[in-house]
Amino acid sequence: MTQVLATPGVYIEEKSAFPSSAVAVATAVPAFVGYTEKAVRDNKSIKNVPTRITSLGEYHQFFGRGPKITYEVAEDDEAQFNLTVNPDTKYNLYNCLRLFFANGGSTCYIVSVGDYSSGVKASELNDVDNEGGIRTLLKEPEPTMLVIPDAVLLEEADCYSLQQDMLQHCGFEMKSRVALLDIYGGHKERTMADDDVITKFREGIGINFLQWGAAYYPWLSTTIVSADEINYTNISNADGLAAVLNKEVDDMVANEAIKEKRAELIKAEIEQLSSDDADVTSLHQTLSAVSPLYKAIMAEVRSQTNILPPSVGMAGVLSMVDSSVGVFQSPANVSIGSVIKPTVNITHTIQEDLNLPLNGKAINAIRSFPGKGVLVWGARTLDGNSQDWRYLSVRRTVIMIEQSLKAASEAYVFKPNVVNTWVTVKGMMTNFLTDQWKRGALAGSTPEDAFSVDVGLGVTMTPTDVLDGIMRITVKLAVTRPAEFIVITFQQQMQKS
Repeated sequence: MTQVLATPGVYIEEKSAFPSSAVAVATAVPAFVGYTEKAVRDNKSIKNVPTRITSLGEYHQFFGRGPKITYEVAEDDEAQFNLTVNPDTKYNLYNCLRLFFANGGSTCYIVSVGDYSSGVKASELNDVDNEGGIRTLLKEPEPTMLVIPDAVLLEEADCYSLQQDMLQHCGFEMKSRVALLDIYGGHKERTMADDDVITKFREGIGINFLQWGAAYYPWLSTTIVSADEINYTNISNADGLAAVLNKEVDDMVANEAIKEKRAELIKAEIEQLSSDDADVTSLHQTLSAVSPLYKAIMAEVRSQTNILPPSVGMAGVLSMVDSSVGVFQSPANVSIGSVIKPTVNITHTIQEDLNLPLNGKAINAIRSFPGKGVLVWGARTLDGNSQDWRYLSVRRTVIMIEQSLKAASEAYVFKPNVVNTWVTVKGMMTNFLTDQWKRGALAGSTPEDAFSVDVGLGVTMTPTDVLDGIMRITVKLAVTRPAEFIVITFQQQMQKS
C-alpha cells in the first residue's frame, strides 16, 4: 500500500519478495470412536468430545484403563473345558489402541461414547439425534482416518449399517479421510458359501463411497495382553471353574498321579476361588503351579482376549509408513508388530478372490510367511475396479494434496480475481507439487511430466466466472502407484559358444 507523503522526510516501504507457500497437512492422524473406562479432563466430562492424544499415558490419564473381560468356563468331555466370553464385558478399543501404539502410531483422536456399564450400541457410536460418536468429528479437520473397533461387537446388521455410515462420513461429508473397516466375524475361516464372512461383508457395506474405505482380513492373534494381566478373576463363574479343577484332581488321584493328601491340599486352594478375601496373586500363582488344567484355562483366556480386529493396528502401520517414507508409499509388504499370527492362514489361492473379486470390493489380506512373519499383503481400497482409486496410497496421497492446497489457497479468498493473483496462486501450487514430486509422491522424469497447474481467463475461466467471483484452477497429477504384480519372463536361448 502506497503511503501518503505529506511531511518531508525519509520513508520506508517493505514488500514481500516471496509468495505464500503451501504446507503439507498431516496424513497419519486416526480418530477412534468407542467405549472407555472414563472420559474426564480437568474435572470435566469429555464424553463425545474428540480429544487429541499422543501416547498411551495420555489415554490412561483421560480415559482410564481397559475393561475386565470375563469368561464362563464349563466342562467339556472332549476338550476338558469350554470357554464362553461374556459379551457385556467385551470392548475392543483399549487393547486395539495398544496395538496401534505398538505399530508406530502416535497422534490420534479419541471419541468416548460411554463407559463399560451398558454394552456396545450402534445408536451411541453414531448418535445422529444428539450429535454424538461419529457426528462429533464433523468439526474436526485434522483426522485423516476413521476407525471403530467396537463395530464388530454389534449385531451383524448393525455393524454393516455403521460401516456404511463410516464410508458416508468419509466420502460424502468430509472427503478428507478414509475409513479402515474390520470384517464381521473375521476370525473365522472362509466357507465360500452363503454364510461366508467375506461374502456377507461385501453385501452388507453396499456400493456407496467405496473409494473412501479399506478392509482387512483376518483378525489377529496378538501379544498385547500379557500373562500378568490374566488370572482367575477373568472367570465369572467361580463355581464352574472349581468344578472343572476338582474333576482334574479326582482324575489325577484315580490315575495315581498324586496322593490323596496332596489332592486335599489342592482342593483346599480351589475352594478359595469363591472367597472375596483370597489373595488373588498368591492363589493364581499356586493354582498355576499345582494344576496343569488351570494353567491351560488361563492360557486360553489370554489367547482369546488377544484376538483383535486389525483396523486399529493397521492405523498404526499406516502412521509408521507415512512417517518413515511418505503417504505415497503403499502400506503393504510390511510386518505388524505384537502379532503372533493371523487367526486364519490365507493361501495364495484363497487370496485371489480377496484381491480381485468381480464386484471390485477388494479385501486386503494379512498373511504369515515363513521366515518373514506376519505381513500386510494388500494395498487396495474397496473400490478395486476403479482405475483412479484402486489403491489406498493413491486415495490418501490425493487427499493430502487436495487438503494442503485448499488450506494454502484460503489466503487468496477475496483477493482481486486478476492475472497477478492467478500467477501467484499458480506459483504457490507449482512449488508445492514440485516438492512432492521430489519426495516421490508424483511420477515422472520431470515436474512437467508429473503434474500441471492451469488457471486463467480463457484457460480455466470464462468472463462470466470472473464476474461471479469464481477463480477456477485445474490441477492434474500423475500419482505413483504400487507395483502390485511383478512378472518376470524367462525363455531359453541358443548356445553361443
